[in-house]
Amino acid sequence: MLKMRLLLLLFLCTGTAALSQVDTTARRDTLIEDVKQGVLDNIPVVSLDENDLGDGGAQNTSSLLTAGRDPFYSAASFNFSAVRFKIRGYDNDLFSTYMNGIPMDNLDNGFTPYGLWGGLNDVMRNRDVSWGLRYNTFAFGDIGSNTNIDSRASRQRTQTSIGYASSNRNYNNRLMITHSTGLSKKGWAFTISGSRRWAGEGYVPGTYYDGWGYFAAVDKRIGQNHLLSLTAFGAPTENGRQGTSVSEMVELANDHYYNPNWGYQNGVKRNASVARSHQPVFILTHDYRINNSTTITTAAGFSFGDRSITAFDWYNAADPRPDYYRYLPSYTAVWASAPDPVQGQMLYDLMKSDINLRQVNWQRLYDVNRASNATINNANGVAGNNVTGRLSRYIIEERVINTQRFNANSVINTKFGDKIDFTAGASYQFQKNHYFKRVDDLLGGEFYVNLNQFAERDFPADNIANQHDLDRPNRILHEGDQFGYDYNINISKAAAWAQGVFKFEKIDFFLAGTISQTKFYRQGNVRNGLFPNNSKGKGTMNEFTNYGGKGGVTYKIDGRNYIFANASYQTRAPYFENIFISPRTRNDQQNDVKSETIQTAEAGYIMNAPKFKIRLNGYYTRFQDGMDVMSFYHDSYQNFVNYAISGIDKLHFGGEFGIEAKVTSTITVNAAAAVGRYYYNSKQNAIITVDNSASVIGQQLIYAENFRIPSTPMEAYSFGASYRSPKFWFISLTGNYFDQSYLSFNPLRRTWDALKFVAPGSAGYNEIFNQTKFDAQFTLDFFGGWSWKLPKAYEVNKKPTFLVFNVGVNNILNNQDIVTGGYEQLRYDAQTTTTDPISTGKFPAKLYYAYGINFFSSVTLRF
Repeated sequence: MLKMRLLLLLFLCTGTAALSQVDTTARRDTLIEDVKQGVLDNIPVVSLDENDLGDGGAQNTSSLLTAGRDPFYSAASFNFSAVRFKIRGYDNDLFSTYMNGIPMDNLDNGFTPYGLWGGLNDVMRNRDVSWGLRYNTFAFGDIGSNTNIDSRASRQRTQTSIGYASSNRNYNNRLMITHSTGLSKKGWAFTISGSRRWAGEGYVPGTYYDGWGYFAAVDKRIGQNHLLSLTAFGAPTENGRQGTSVSEMVELANDHYYNPNWGYQNGVKRNASVARSHQPVFILTHDYRINNSTTITTAAGFSFGDRSITAFDWYNAADPRPDYYRYLPSYTAVWASAPDPVQGQMLYDLMKSDINLRQVNWQRLYDVNRASNATINNANGVAGNNVTGRLSRYIIEERVINTQRFNANSVINTKFGDKIDFTAGASYQFQKNHYFKRVDDLLGGEFYVNLNQFAERDFPADNIANQHDLDRPNRILHEGDQFGYDYNINISKAAAWAQGVFKFEKIDFFLAGTISQTKFYRQGNVRNGLFPNNSKGKGTMNEFTNYGGKGGVTYKIDGRNYIFANASYQTRAPYFENIFISPRTRNDQQNDVKSETIQTAEAGYIMNAPKFKIRLNGYYTRFQDGMDVMSFYHDSYQNFVNYAISGIDKLHFGGEFGIEAKVTSTITVNAAAAVGRYYYNSKQNAIITVDNSASVIGQQLIYAENFRIPSTPMEAYSFGASYRSPKFWFISLTGNYFDQSYLSFNPLRRTWDALKFVAPGSAGYNEIFNQTKFDAQFTLDFFGGWSWKLPKAYEVNKKPTFLVFNVGVNNILNNQDIVTGGYEQLRYDAQTTTTDPISTGKFPAKLYYAYGINFFSSVTLRF
């Protein structure tokens, strides 16, 4: 059985080249490179056999592949990514990823932590992807997609690769070196890879990037039936982050990429919000081939390390953020207790002309700290221990999540004759997250104090309530010290599943089922002064038994045309962040915690022909009983509050279309369309508690029914053409159109309290209640590449040597008005809105914009 790896690149159309053209195939492989930064990581590699590439004339009609060159999903992965397009409107936790046999998704939120292997593109290319509800051979699967990355040493291409890339996106430079030995006669295989990505300043002002990547893998084949694999990798990364801001600051800066996180310090840009991450991963995998029909793959993995974000913290001082609402011209002119339009205009003119007034004033923060002499009585809880010195009013804090994860998984694949494929598996996962803060920079001061200033405001005479750690009161802090909240979340999940695939001459069908148990609880590590009896120690153990089933049928019209229908019903446990009301301070959680229910179905038509590939399908998905928790400052209650929301139902339905047509031997055209509607399908219930007392102050009904799922286009269209020269170069041009994208809305504005003083149907009512729709947008993208086989005189180690050039230019028209997402601020002043109902008050929405013209180019030497 001849196997070949086929990378699904929409703009690289290879046609039906003869398998015997070994040199042509090799040169084609060298043309595959990262022309899109970060996007190619989502494109699968699949294995095809000769029957799958045949002309459809065999006696038995071949089955539909679970992954392949799909014209719609290729477009969705590449062309639609600039606007944060979500396939079927699904959140990221509905797309699962496995590597070398173990699940990689985080248990705390279901997301795939792609940053764990950032910059290691060379060794992460071997992928098997099943989209939607299709069956696969490694997991029961999520309803969005299921990806299995095989990064083992014996699966890597035998070669050495040295590459450099240049870009104007998150980073400007990337250097990558990879060496793979292949499997030796003695059964050994080794792969090492390393990379660095860096930028002094990225596309967004004030951002920077400094990322490294390392990878090592070794395989040992033992006899003919066993393969033992060990893989280790990590990606220590630090980057200055982009922040969102209101349109007023964007207008003042005349820049959609205005970033409030940075300011000049001694003439150099410094970012206050820095993300750091390093979580090494180790995976041990054993393949046991019992016979030609049965294999068992067993794997165990462990990862650990920190991910963190820095931010300002301050004590009895003014807000240091430059876009704080009280510093804006509109506040002085309109919203202040004594509005002054003249002063507001003067401030507007000053801020527009002076960049330092729009950014962080680092010098002022240092000056305040150096001038702040204070005495802390009974410091560190010792009576009479009074500490005097420069108390920092402003610091940079680091919000840390330390994670330890263990995964184990075993899967058996076997065949019963030629008609039945059976797969079953069992897994166990455990994850411990430790949440805490530490002092990153005292900004010129000598110490900080572990006190809760918000508790001091509410309980000014209470020397217990203001303590973050009641057992170590008035603790003096220096750089590197831990402070503030301190708690663990412990999560475990055990699961088992089974699947049968039945293949007949004209009909294939499959049935799969799964059962799982998820447990999690909060473990408080400090006794909080506000909740001394409900903050430290083990909280409520939450246990959920979940189940799911799916099945599908495919009718094989012939070897190229298929009609399919799949459906699934399943439940899944909620995530802890949607259950615990305020885990930073206490063990309280929502009432009537329950699993979410998912019902979904899809059906469609697929053509896989040598010159035409077509997908046309529809889907319908219903989510019920979702939960969420929001925390923010409530102006009416004049306090921080927690909104515990339950009864969240959602409805997603629509259609997907993709076509790829080989017009000539060198020209290919492709088109894709996604047309859907994603709605909240229920009125939601909210219980409101005061964060500093946990007292329930109200219940509200949120009128969210028929509001759109935000921050993704519900309509996306793409049309492109590519030319592939017989001399191993290609060019591609693609146009994309997006519409029906909406702003993330604030539930508070969709309640009776927010609307009771405004006439229904009035302009003020509509301004408060209606959801904001973004304008439709268009982008134009170009890609090109060339592969050159060096003459023998320049070969390295007498091996065929290739030099590969690629370039991708996105948003050629430099459209900087594309809003990719955003949110209404949760803080909302109903009183100012009531007095001026045409405006939503002094807390307007914050938006994200897509990059203007941007590029990614690379050159790679392979031998």
